[in-house]
Amino acid sequence: MTLRIYDTYNREIRDFSPVTPGRATVYLCGATVQSVPHIGHLRSGVAFDILRNWLEHEGFDVWFVRNVTDIDDKIITKARDNGRPWWEWAATHERAFNWAYDKLGVTPPSLEPHATGHITEMITYMEKIIDAGHGYAADGNVYCSPASIDGYGKLSGQKLDEMDQGESAGTGKRDPRDFTMWKAAKEGEPSWPTPWGEGRPGWHLECSAMATKYLGGTFDIHGGGLDLKFPHHENEIAQAHAAGDGFANYWMHNGWVTMAGEKMSKSLGNVLAVENLLGLVRPVELRYYLGSAHYRSMLEYSEATLLDAAQAFRRVESFVKHFPDQAPTQVTDVFAAAMDDDLAVPKALAEIHNTVRRGNSLLAGNDTAAAQEVAGQVRAMMAILGVDPLDGHWAKEDTGVPVAATKALDTLISAELERRATARADKDWATADAVRDRLAAAGIEVTDTADGPQWSLKQDR
Repeated sequence: MTLRIYDTYNREIRDFSPVTPGRATVYLCGATVQSVPHIGHLRSGVAFDILRNWLEHEGFDVWFVRNVTDIDDKIITKARDNGRPWWEWAATHERAFNWAYDKLGVTPPSLEPHATGHITEMITYMEKIIDAGHGYAADGNVYCSPASIDGYGKLSGQKLDEMDQGESAGTGKRDPRDFTMWKAAKEGEPSWPTPWGEGRPGWHLECSAMATKYLGGTFDIHGGGLDLKFPHHENEIAQAHAAGDGFANYWMHNGWVTMAGEKMSKSLGNVLAVENLLGLVRPVELRYYLGSAHYRSMLEYSEATLLDAAQAFRRVESFVKHFPDQAPTQVTDVFAAAMDDDLAVPKALAEIHNTVRRGNSLLAGNDTAAAQEVAGQVRAMMAILGVDPLDGHWAKEDTGVPVAATKALDTLISAELERRATARADKDWATADAVRDRLAAAGIEVTDTADGPQWSLKQDR
């Protein structure tokens, strides 16, 4: 089987063929650290973490770079409005993002370069673009001229004459369609020296310069949210091509988290911070939810769908906890085919739940050895999605109960549930009800499902 990816740039599914055999190079647009992260931000992190896991599973040495935009108009404005230095504001919110990534089990990138740490590379990049005749300096600003670059607009499908760069006109701009690579210094704002005067980076320049510095002039995959296609990614491509680089061979864009059909954003006032949602579900359950839809589709948020996803995760968790010492083994062929099909996670999850049902049937038939083999498959598949219930990352949940204690509790509760099942089979309803009431009094909630009884600790909401 071969991994096939939907390439946004060419608008088609393509076989993944890396620049360097055996290696996969990935650049992901990371956070602009202007505020606390919400689940719209984290969906991208989870989606591309799943991509990384699958690439590694397929034997690739993955070089994964995710940048941090730590200087930006919004950062400067928000810091000023709150009476704080821009660098302190950025660092504070970067820590919040790192906390959220870690909470949801997102693997740290191979490298996490910062915009402010790559001013030299940006200057060199602008010099290449100007020397090639695709850029110019005026009044301390530096602009790129997309009209001079072949193929501009292909990614977003927009016509050059109809484009709006979404930026205020700086002084000296020759064409309103030109975009800013470097902004002339303003009083009270941070700045760095360049051959064209003091100033600071424009938004698009940093990614072109950093991606090519660490992954080469041509690399494999560039990822990010759907909202970044234009102008950000379109302008990254323009700068790279103007500088003589091939840039990304594949473009992958994840869909938004929406509420009532609208993109989650601060301007709509419908932001759901990660920390708030962790009052409803455990971190592993939130990750399961964010990764459950196909990465290119919209994920419509509601509390009901979040709780449904958490319950679905618990059904898988309940099964694998019967075999706490069973290591992950191998994924099924059906799961692998789904993942190779442009990371079709919904199909992959359907296979996981079918496999869990098969395992529960084996348990019900007292074929423990076969059920244990199935548990190894389930763990392997869940690990690709980053939600293996027995992974050490989830060893201590928000309840503060260590996994060792949870395993012991599961053993005791499972014995009670088996006693209850036997009583029900014998139509001894008094004993069956007594078991359930005793568990309820101990704070154990039992739910009868098609996959057998599932238990969970009651939580105050």
